[in-house]
Amino acid sequence: MVFLRAIAATALSALLLPSVTALNFGFPYGSQKVRGVNLGGWLVLEPWITPSLFDKTGDSRIIDEWTFGLFQDRTVATNALKQHWDTWITESDFAAIAAAGLNHVRLPIGYWAFDVGPGEPFIQGQLPYLTNAVNWAQAHGLKLIVDLHGAPGSQNGFDNSGQKKPFPEWHSNSTNVARTNAVIKRIASMYKDSTSVVSVVAPLNEPAGFDGDDVLSVTKQYWFDSYGNIRFPYGTSQQSNTIVMIHDAFQPISYWDGFMSPPNWQGVILDTHFYQIFSSAENQMSRSQHIQTACGKQSSLASSSLWAVVGEWTPASTDCAKYLNGRGVGSRYDGTYPGSFFIGSCSGLTGKASSFSADYKTFLRQFWEAQVISYEKGQGWIQWTWKTEIADEWSYQAGLQNGWIPSNPTNRQFPNICG
Repeated sequence: MVFLRAIAATALSALLLPSVTALNFGFPYGSQKVRGVNLGGWLVLEPWITPSLFDKTGDSRIIDEWTFGLFQDRTVATNALKQHWDTWITESDFAAIAAAGLNHVRLPIGYWAFDVGPGEPFIQGQLPYLTNAVNWAQAHGLKLIVDLHGAPGSQNGFDNSGQKKPFPEWHSNSTNVARTNAVIKRIASMYKDSTSVVSVVAPLNEPAGFDGDDVLSVTKQYWFDSYGNIRFPYGTSQQSNTIVMIHDAFQPISYWDGFMSPPNWQGVILDTHFYQIFSSAENQMSRSQHIQTACGKQSSLASSSLWAVVGEWTPASTDCAKYLNGRGVGSRYDGTYPGSFFIGSCSGLTGKASSFSADYKTFLRQFWEAQVISYEKGQGWIQWTWKTEIADEWSYQAGLQNGWIPSNPTNRQFPNICG
């Protein structure tokens, strides 16, 4: 921890020196709204986004990217990943995202793209696709957020961290944290002079602050270290123009009031994620309650001492999507999740849009608009996610094609949905 404090001290001392160059962020944050979409399930696998990749293995032990490399023939797994990377997201997706009036893409990537340690079964090869994404974003006028979605030991125990486990271990091992800092230094160095395209680096997705102060104290120190690593990548007092996007660690926005705030800290965005589906109580909510809950987020976003962006959210109002809670794990909504009870049938609420009723599509549009209206009371929003195999209620692409997402994100059918 002495080393980590030294990094933070370097950042703080640099702040006291006159900056060599005036800050010129790659996007007018604070005056123009972030409107974007996540490229989920591409460079970090998620079973619910691409269930076929997992089902094709025929091995129920394969539940995340770690086990994808562990329980398969290495060549078979590598070929499957390469085919996926080549096809899941292409330049045509970036063109479509730009044509839909969006200005940002958030790209999750795992630490293992940069660093695989002894005994870690992760398969590498993601970095050329990261380079492609940067080039495609530049070609289509989009800003790219490089989001470290998985850290050594797992920062949250979720399958989307790369390794699903009962309890996260990232925070409890200083080597894990040091490895993560090294990855962020590398990312910051790669893009320190490319902020007109890679405008933001998010140093860690969703650390498990709900597990208590042990996680929160390490996370806060890591945010300080990341600020030093991202904002001061030149080894001098010169600042980069790269924005640092810190996650709220599942704490209320108010928890972070005054943390790394201006004027002493510059170029920090608070990333908050709003889902209304990961508890039985939320699945029991009526459609109007879901909309009211989204509308109720406005004041906390508007009053944040940091620029607040809702970096993940969805028009989905149930946890019905296949494997959403994990491969082989059911849904709270239909009572197939362990310890849950039946609320309703998932039929017609997930899957392809052709199975959705007109009434359901109208609700998806209302819920989408309520969230967009509310989240623009902060600095904006980035929907999860651009595309899915068989969960259209989550897909921005499917929403555009089927009418519950407008081709211009400022268009409103329900401008007074929040009253």
